[in-house]
Amino acid sequence: MPNGAQALMQTLADAGIEVCFSNPGTSEMHFVAALDSEPRMRAVLALFEGVATGAADGYARMSNKPAAVLLHLGCGLGNGLANLHNARKGKVPIVNIVGDHATYHVPLDAQLQSDIETVARNVSPGFVRTSLRTEDLCRDAVEAIQAARGLPGQVATLILPADVSWGEGGAPAPAPPPPQPETANDDTVAGIAETIREGGRTALLLGGRALREPALLAAARIAAHSGVKVLGEVFPTRLERGAGRPPVERLAYLAELATLQLTGLDHLILVDAKAPVSFFAYPGKASELVPDGCRVHTLSDPAQDAQASLEKLARTLGADQTDPALQPAGRPGRPRGKLSAEKVCKAIGHLLPENAIVVDEAITSGLMLPVMTAGAPAHDLITLTGGAIGQGLPNAIGAAIACPDRPVIALIGDGTAMYTIQALWTMAREGLDVTAIIFNNRSYSVLNVELERVGAGRSGEKAQSQLDISGPDLDFTRLAQGMGVHAVRAETAEDFCQALEYALGQPGPHLIDAVIPESLNRTKRRILPWLLRSLPNLPKPLARALKKKLAP
Repeated sequence: MPNGAQALMQTLADAGIEVCFSNPGTSEMHFVAALDSEPRMRAVLALFEGVATGAADGYARMSNKPAAVLLHLGCGLGNGLANLHNARKGKVPIVNIVGDHATYHVPLDAQLQSDIETVARNVSPGFVRTSLRTEDLCRDAVEAIQAARGLPGQVATLILPADVSWGEGGAPAPAPPPPQPETANDDTVAGIAETIREGGRTALLLGGRALREPALLAAARIAAHSGVKVLGEVFPTRLERGAGRPPVERLAYLAELATLQLTGLDHLILVDAKAPVSFFAYPGKASELVPDGCRVHTLSDPAQDAQASLEKLARTLGADQTDPALQPAGRPGRPRGKLSAEKVCKAIGHLLPENAIVVDEAITSGLMLPVMTAGAPAHDLITLTGGAIGQGLPNAIGAAIACPDRPVIALIGDGTAMYTIQALWTMAREGLDVTAIIFNNRSYSVLNVELERVGAGRSGEKAQSQLDISGPDLDFTRLAQGMGVHAVRAETAEDFCQALEYALGQPGPHLIDAVIPESLNRTKRRILPWLLRSLPNLPKPLARALKKKLAP
């Protein structure tokens, strides 16, 4: 009869979980040994827990099913917490297995003892369980899997004491049935259809699974038939975009610009999305962004089937046979001259291969990416759903493992790259086709912008030193080469294009250290808050033109 760990491994594999991203310790050794008993389970080692959790996030976004994560005790869970937070905000399914001391060892309060359940509830509010008996372990695992992959997807944390893992008498449990999400009910659909027919300025706000191509097509048909606007959430979990797909206008990150996009609406219809709020609070500014007088309606919540709900609304409106507007093909020209963030984005739009996966954690440096890649070949976009930086490189690992036949391009800020730089080692070890592009401007540029926006006053030398990551300058080429990743530095657009073409044409991971100036210099940063404050008082055409210039 198998021990608990062996039975657990079979239960996971029988339920379709094929990958375990791990950073194990002593308490997890029986689980590690059990990996050899299950040929269907791929084991991927990360040198930092945040890499393992972020990789599981990226994997689930692209495979539409959870991976397992193996972490060591409460401290290991703490190290992986930021990217589990991003997964929670993105409604991403993950089976998060955290090893614990043997049940009889817990009362001794050894050095690594901690309250794992309390830590886990921050990222697993819907499912946290400690398995206390070997014979119950696999049943608990099945319930964790079921919780993770239902709608909305979630991080389900299963805490595995060492003696439950090594204990004899483990019995694999049958796989749970596939989830059967509900569709928006008839009354809801009829009411929203009537609201649209009555006229008024109306927008659909799409989030989560509503940003996949089938749901986007239904939304685009409704838009073409009834004249509603289609908006997407600021940071989509996964957005399917590019030539031949319906275009969607994402809400801007800056609250002032998002408010401009929403101003004038009479009705906002939520589809797997929440009513928009400001990312942070700012003195004297509203946190809720829905304009006064605009009514908010919910077509489908995150626990419902967004695609089926949109298709049902389209049929009710008589829009299901309407031709949707699709993004025409078109690429920017090949950039030349001194490298800048805009030229990096232009080069990506010029060279982006068919069916690529783009992971965007470029923060301020990626502002031009949407417009430069709008007409590029169809591709998927993954973004920073929870705002906790350090997601991009690990997400790229998971995406590449989920879709080994698709090129992955990760756009990463220099500061955020250092949060999970260990991800490069895992890319090299697994031989993944990932091209990591580091926007190296030697600054926490977005925080320089926020310093001005929050009204913290004119900053001095000490304050500026906290937002400047030069001195010493980071050498990403040497960091990457030291972890087995081919890397080059680019300071001109010509060098960057050559490096990107090479990386996309050769197997395995590559890194391009793109040396660029800040997208917003000190003068522009000081003007920006004044400009944003002035938007409500400007003529609407001028305000929209400024918005397009700042955040296309």
